[in-house]
Amino acid sequence: MGQKYSESLARLQRRQSAAALLKHGHMLRLRVLQISWAGTSTGNPGLPTAVNITWSSINFKTILQWQPKPSGYFYTVEIHGQASDTKKKCVLTAETECDVTDVLRNVEETYTAHILSVTSSEMDNFEEPPFAVSEKFTPYSQTVLGKPEIQNYTQKGSKLNIVFQDPLTPYTFPNGSFKSIRDIFQHDLEYKLYYWKDQSSGKKDATTKSDRFEISVDSTKNYCFYIQGIIPSRRENRDGQESMVLCTSVGRSLLDEYGAELFIIIAVIAIAVIIFAIVLSVILCKRKKTKAAREKEPLNGV
Repeated sequence: MGQKYSESLARLQRRQSAAALLKHGHMLRLRVLQISWAGTSTGNPGLPTAVNITWSSINFKTILQWQPKPSGYFYTVEIHGQASDTKKKCVLTAETECDVTDVLRNVEETYTAHILSVTSSEMDNFEEPPFAVSEKFTPYSQTVLGKPEIQNYTQKGSKLNIVFQDPLTPYTFPNGSFKSIRDIFQHDLEYKLYYWKDQSSGKKDATTKSDRFEISVDSTKNYCFYIQGIIPSRRENRDGQESMVLCTSVGRSLLDEYGAELFIIIAVIAIAVIIFAIVLSVILCKRKKTKAAREKEPLNGV
């Protein structure tokens, strides 16, 4: 019994040493890491290990995905933080994805995921199952900024005013209300407005750190626009998702609405009216001449 415990402890130490090497960058980093210790595992070295491991994160909602679909075995996910204890998620799952949002609350910490290939019996002993390791992931610098929600916009005279709302995250304050991305990023977060004259392709932009824009525009024109969040300090994933495109409708005329199509419709109608008038005039003229000719003919038998 003592020998078996010593062997298990030695295997655990080897695994911790491997994880430490990953944290200090001494192992090769790939876009998708497919590292397997099946050769050193005594649990079930014949089980396949996860491949194509990816992190998918929007507004700090983070899903871990991998392949292949298990058959005859299960997966268990372990999240390893640089400064936090290991946490298990999706224990004995037959799925190939796992929501790990709640164990990544320290968003500035860097994490790796160990995806264990296990059978249900292996969870009750000290034997180490084969596993694969993900690429490193830091939520603060890698989560994608979601779409801001435009709440109100008005164009009065030469001023266009737009009010919008920050995307919310899955994390909450002590009172239960959800934190927005601004609550987490604070001064690192900016928003960019792209706007252009309706039916024009020339875009202009403006930037703000608040939740509103006020820009000067041509009072006789309508404008279309969209907003997206940005993190200027990032090297990658700087630009967030774009909001829906909206357009103002102040003083919109039929010409603004339909443009060249309106001219074509008017021209077709005008031509049709002219042709009808000409045809009608010709018919009336012929009838008049016919009637006049009949009136000049002598009466029969007179």
